[in-house]
Amino acid sequence: MLRSISLLLLIISSIIAQAQDVAGLEATSNSRSVILIIGDGYDDQHVTMGRNFFVGHDGELVIDTLPVRSAVQVQTVGKDSDWVYVADSANTATTLATGITTHMGRVGTGTEDQDLETIAERASAAGYKTGIVSSSSVTDATPASFMAHVASRGCENPDIILGGELYSVDYVGCPQDATSNGGPGSIAEQIMSASIDVVLGGGLMHFTTSDPNSGKTALMMAEEQQVTVVTNPAMLASTATTQRLVGLFAEGHLPVRLQGVNGRGAEQPDTSTLNKIDWRLGSVTQPDPITCEPNPAYGNTPSLATLTEVALDHLSQDNEKGLFLMVESASIDKQSHLRNPCGSLGEIAQLEEVVSVALSYAELHPETLIIVTADHAQAAQIIPEPSLYAEIPVPVYSPGHIARITMPDGSLMTVNYATNSFVSEEHTGANVPLFANSVGVGLLPAFLRQRQVHDVMATFLGL
Repeated sequence: MLRSISLLLLIISSIIAQAQDVAGLEATSNSRSVILIIGDGYDDQHVTMGRNFFVGHDGELVIDTLPVRSAVQVQTVGKDSDWVYVADSANTATTLATGITTHMGRVGTGTEDQDLETIAERASAAGYKTGIVSSSSVTDATPASFMAHVASRGCENPDIILGGELYSVDYVGCPQDATSNGGPGSIAEQIMSASIDVVLGGGLMHFTTSDPNSGKTALMMAEEQQVTVVTNPAMLASTATTQRLVGLFAEGHLPVRLQGVNGRGAEQPDTSTLNKIDWRLGSVTQPDPITCEPNPAYGNTPSLATLTEVALDHLSQDNEKGLFLMVESASIDKQSHLRNPCGSLGEIAQLEEVVSVALSYAELHPETLIIVTADHAQAAQIIPEPSLYAEIPVPVYSPGHIARITMPDGSLMTVNYATNSFVSEEHTGANVPLFANSVGVGLLPAFLRQRQVHDVMATFLGL
């Protein structure tokens, strides 16, 4: 319990420190800005998990203090039907970025493989400064959908875009998008040539992967595209440049802040032999409780709030027009796929810190619209501890994988993952929440389609 309380105090102090640090930014007038914060998979179950763990049942998260709360319907176009009812990050991020509903897996492209101009690209053309920050690889589906255009989200580097093996299966790639076929190139190559002013996150391995035909990497493009590339977190704060800035601080996704002790995640209940024969007989043993602790692999990884501060500072220099910044807390989703609730909780804390940074920025730049939302819902549901039917003389238990999380007050919160029997959980089809600051009052209705979130931001910026 002392470890959990210390962890909670550390996170709260970090949020306060981030808010104080950003207060040093100078205010500008007569400008409009949008800060879009996406919690990947950050549905109401994850919002509630974060609230319960970090501030308790009676507490309020930073997002709970925002005056606008809406519900967003997530939509996906099917290839053989009008609708598909569970989405992926590529098509939903594309919808947020472009206002167009498309197929799963598509990055910045429509159902006919046409390139869709993104809000970041249009904002840049209109004179706004633009930035993309993520705790994933910057070539991953969500950040990529704001600055690249490929037929499939897996086309992250100039090797795999031509096809090959991906996740142990044959992958056709996006040969029509390859530079060798006259296309714009892989996601990494397109990021290097994009108009986005600041790109910060992980994914270095995709920028050092060679094109099998030319031998060229996306990183080699940096000098000719006048891009400053930073890979050492220690150099980030001291990097002063008027060039476009790309920061890549991990080979793949950035490490998560929290983990279960001994790397534990959700586990399946242990059913006795008799119970396997007849569900009414025998016994079922629930997994032992899990305590969340700092992840040693996180090390000197720059926090998402720090990356947001750097982006805002860089974008605010000599800027009287305003900015568009998208920040993604990516591993709420990624850790839920892996059935690791502590990892998801650490990312929720990171998102909270980013919201604090954004609110501090908005205090100095009053015409800043802050929107916090999710791209889609995810596997993870809070279930009773113990079961509501525990007194019935029959073994009653939740199927799937169970994590019984030790909370800072010593109580248990039980989370169930049960979308499939595979090694990775799947997304779910619920609508997702949206939160906004006071600038969003009157702009955002209580219910809207995901494409309308884009429309509100574009209208606010006059695009």
